[in-house]
Amino acid sequence: MISKIKKDWFSNIRADVLAGIVVALALIPEAIAFSIIAGVDPMIGLYASFTMAVVIAFAGGRPAMISAATGAMALLMGPLVREYGIHYLLAATILTGVIQIIFGVCKVARLMKFIPRAVMIGFVNALAILIFMAQVPQFIDVSSTTYVFVAITLVIVYVVPRFVKVIPAPLMAIIALTAVAIYTNADLRTVGDLGHISQTLPQFFIPDVPFTFETFAIIFPYSLALAIVGLLESLLTASIVDDMTGTESNKNQEARGQGIANIVTGLFGGMAGCAMIGQSVINVKSGGRSRLSTLVAGSFLMFLIIVLGDLVVQIPMPVLAGIMIMVSVGTFDWSSFSYLRKAPKTDAAVMLVTVAIVVATHDLSKGVIAGVILSAIFFTAKISKMKVNKQVEKERVFFAVEGQLFFASVDSFLDAFDFTVEHKEIVIDFSGAHIWDDSAVGAIDKVVMKYNEGHNRVTIKGLNSPSQRIVDKLTVHKNTKLIMH
Repeated sequence: MISKIKKDWFSNIRADVLAGIVVALALIPEAIAFSIIAGVDPMIGLYASFTMAVVIAFAGGRPAMISAATGAMALLMGPLVREYGIHYLLAATILTGVIQIIFGVCKVARLMKFIPRAVMIGFVNALAILIFMAQVPQFIDVSSTTYVFVAITLVIVYVVPRFVKVIPAPLMAIIALTAVAIYTNADLRTVGDLGHISQTLPQFFIPDVPFTFETFAIIFPYSLALAIVGLLESLLTASIVDDMTGTESNKNQEARGQGIANIVTGLFGGMAGCAMIGQSVINVKSGGRSRLSTLVAGSFLMFLIIVLGDLVVQIPMPVLAGIMIMVSVGTFDWSSFSYLRKAPKTDAAVMLVTVAIVVATHDLSKGVIAGVILSAIFFTAKISKMKVNKQVEKERVFFAVEGQLFFASVDSFLDAFDFTVEHKEIVIDFSGAHIWDDSAVGAIDKVVMKYNEGHNRVTIKGLNSPSQRIVDKLTVHKNTKLIMH
């Protein structure tokens, strides 16, 4: 127990603290921006980022992963805020947490195995593109000085780590360039331009909504959507961080942890949140490896707001944009270009469709769901090809069936038989096939019925045990001349 606590919390103290500080600084503009998307006060997003990070540090299943207010969640809650107000949003956030805990108890992480690699690659690449696109307004057509600060930031984050590894390069860029901007009074957008930051702590309160079934009916659809999108993004992010760090995570615990964090967030005036891949990548690339980095990120975020608020609002946006550009470049899977050439065309199509939908809708869940559905369609089409070999003897016609017999392959299965023969012994061998569903059994019944109409004697053999059971259970020809071997 002691060794696990040490590993999860205190195995990488210096790097975790510094990484957490970098993440906290990068969280502020994004939390404010997502608050604007949701139509709420900027402090709602900042409080959410604080409580989500702190709670998930203790309750999550993936050390070094950052949870906070996110754009995907903000898009979903906008209509609820506009129609019913902030208190209904807070109630929906609490219900979102309850639903996520239920999903975690039901081991929702098992569904991750149904997400193909092509969808994962598409998810990562789309997210990298979205991160980059979100930075463009921060430096395009602003001022010539903005371009200079972006360029210098990129030089620092890429060049300095070759010579200095003690302090994360993004932290050095933020401190140094903020000092330069303040000293020179440079013409730059700052964090303060995004929205007002009040130097106050979040307070505990119960959302002021009627505790009735009508309220539940209003918030439940939003909460369910938020819970699903939040878990989808969190579990995919956990898988990415697993790969980056070479470690495993408890994704069912992560689902429960996200639920607990959202309940606490709703009770402290924050909007629903989930894992953030961009901030998680910043954390890992800055050296963060344990839960301490996540705790520091959340705690230092509130320290920045309460104690250093006057300085925080002067951080130049081009510096943070430059850091996020570095994150987008590092997140993008550059090997996917060779993947497009080498992978099967169906996998390449799935990856491209996932990227296109996510970028077009700015909704990660829609792209992932579309990618999974498209993969399922391609897989179904691929395994639905049946092969039936026919061998004719004097009084006997022998059919050897090969492949998977189910709803998508029954047509090709039926087309392989000639029902004009009469007074023959028909043998259908399923040694190379598997029977999957009622459609398959119905197709077999149809073949038997057609041959029986021509006064043929039908024998079916070679069924494996699962196929035999489903045929015995569903066939309508139990009292015919059908013979099972």
